[in-house]
Amino acid sequence: MTIKATMAGQSKQLPPGTVLENFRILNTMGGGGFSIVYLAEEIGSGRQFVIKEYLPSRLATRAADQSVMPLDDNKLLAFQKGRMMFFQEASTLATLQHQNIVNVRSFFRANNTVYMALYYDTGVDLQHYIKKRGGKLSEKFIMTILPPLIEALKIIHEKGYLHLDIKPGNIQIRSGGSPLLLDFGAIHQRQLSRQNQVGHVSSQGYSPVEQYNRNGYMGPWTDIYALGATLYTCMNGKPPPPAYNRDEEDTLKPAAKAFRKHYSKTLLKAVDWALDINPELRPQSLDDFLQALQPTNKKDKSMTAKILGRFNPRSSRTR
Repeated sequence: MTIKATMAGQSKQLPPGTVLENFRILNTMGGGGFSIVYLAEEIGSGRQFVIKEYLPSRLATRAADQSVMPLDDNKLLAFQKGRMMFFQEASTLATLQHQNIVNVRSFFRANNTVYMALYYDTGVDLQHYIKKRGGKLSEKFIMTILPPLIEALKIIHEKGYLHLDIKPGNIQIRSGGSPLLLDFGAIHQRQLSRQNQVGHVSSQGYSPVEQYNRNGYMGPWTDIYALGATLYTCMNGKPPPPAYNRDEEDTLKPAAKAFRKHYSKTLLKAVDWALDINPELRPQSLDDFLQALQPTNKKDKSMTAKILGRFNPRSSRTR
């Protein structure tokens, strides 16, 4: 059977004005390997939401009637499995209640695919701050956003999931410096290897080597690498070299040497640990990583106590 897909010149994005359930699309915000992201308004209330549409670019495309269809018969089973997983993961995300995780309003089926409606928060992404300052973000700023991000990720990991696309562009900074973890288009259940995954999402500089390896064994340490790379970028202004290049010849200057005049030894050592190219040598859990951020000398203790003293993990469990 031949599946008639997108006509020549037709965009994969749904046009503004398209109605999905009780939402009207305003514009396209972006997208990744698994999904397209729209800004939409709720019909009646006018409240804005983010709509994520399952449309894996390597498996499917937009048909003339706006439905999402597999590229060919060989992609059909993988597309269907991915669609099922996207729906299941949307239902799981809907149960996550944390002030630093974007919350799901609803999820539904339409156009032969599935959608998530996410609450929309104003702010700018972390990449904006990094670009504006050329890196060199202060330790106070870093240690303001880092603990709540770790607690948010812990919730995800405790549910048996991995984010798999942590990077500055997926961290929104709201008023007052409160971070919001975005873009769960790559989220997957924790599995033994990438062989069991549908599709593949990676971000150069942020994805670790096991995310490129078909037999890569992924776990919390995979997200920890991306978090470490994000912190390195906050300091350096640009991400580390791609992990597959580092695996062949590691030219990355350790943070403890590159930035020793600007940040505490404790923070720099934790970043270097998270960025170990070998998955087995990284922190194996976020608790391990959080423990590594605990200062060992008086100067670091004084700085960290002032920052972490304002952070209560328990209070951030609900939004």
